[in-house]
Amino acid sequence: MANISEIAKLSGVSVSTVSRVLNHHKYVSEEKRAAVLKVINDMNYTPNRNAIDLIRGETKTIGIIIPYNNNQAFDQMLHGVLNKSVEKGFSITVLPTQYNKEKEIEYLSMLKNKWLDGIIITSRSNDWKTIVPYANYGQVVSCEYTEHPEVGCAYIDRYASYLEVFQYLKLKGHTTVAFTAARGMQSVSTQQTIAAYKETFGELRPEHYISDCYSMEDGILAGEKLLNLHSRPTAIYANGDEVAGGIYQYARSVHIQVPDDLAIIGQENQPIGIALSLSSVDHQLIKVGEQAFELIINKSKDKVKIPYRIIHRSSI
Repeated sequence: MANISEIAKLSGVSVSTVSRVLNHHKYVSEEKRAAVLKVINDMNYTPNRNAIDLIRGETKTIGIIIPYNNNQAFDQMLHGVLNKSVEKGFSITVLPTQYNKEKEIEYLSMLKNKWLDGIIITSRSNDWKTIVPYANYGQVVSCEYTEHPEVGCAYIDRYASYLEVFQYLKLKGHTTVAFTAARGMQSVSTQQTIAAYKETFGELRPEHYISDCYSMEDGILAGEKLLNLHSRPTAIYANGDEVAGGIYQYARSVHIQVPDDLAIIGQENQPIGIALSLSSVDHQLIKVGEQAFELIINKSKDKVKIPYRIIHRSSI
């Protein structure tokens, strides 16, 4: 198989000129470019991408760490990254962890081995002390706020959004309020939700908080538990519109009227929430993904806050 040296010899140009042609460098005369391309075509030469990456000093590939797919929050962030990657001509490698710490480190090591130009972390399992050193080998961008100067971030002020939801429900006259979450107390989001709840309503009854909620089916089960309590909540803040939809379906099945008997608010403005006219907190996660991508390709370590919005519909 031909190599770059042979192509250079047959084209009558230097090896560096062949490299520039392979990398689509604009500073090559049309005459030399045509000569190189003719030899490449005649010899049916296929460039070794790894070799080109080494010459170019970049892979044009970005990794995105997600705990799992088929989740509305992570899917929206991934969607935002993919939007921008198509515009800019980058490839995206999806790196699912299922919150496995060792798997996350394995992916971060891809920066050290120069297999990726950068990594976007949508949600992490390791602490920042473990993650930050990998920023020495390539761009690391987080989708949550971090004060570490080595890591850029595109983030939402989640605590402010949780606090605004609970205060809104209180203003509407609700004092017995429950909420659902994905992960337990190991999650920063869950910790912030509990803190916002306590600031608004005081102590949290353990039965008014249900974790491990990801889907409509989980919402149905959460609705069954919460709406059969002796201290039945009059409002529920669900951690996603699909979960909220499940709670809504269960409430209707036992003749609890929304919003007369029960107020429901979800998150991320999903189609099911629109169809059922559920209020929702839109954290604009597609924009978070898009901004995270921009930080990566611009080699920026800025901290960029994306505004959230509360969408009011007839479920409250």
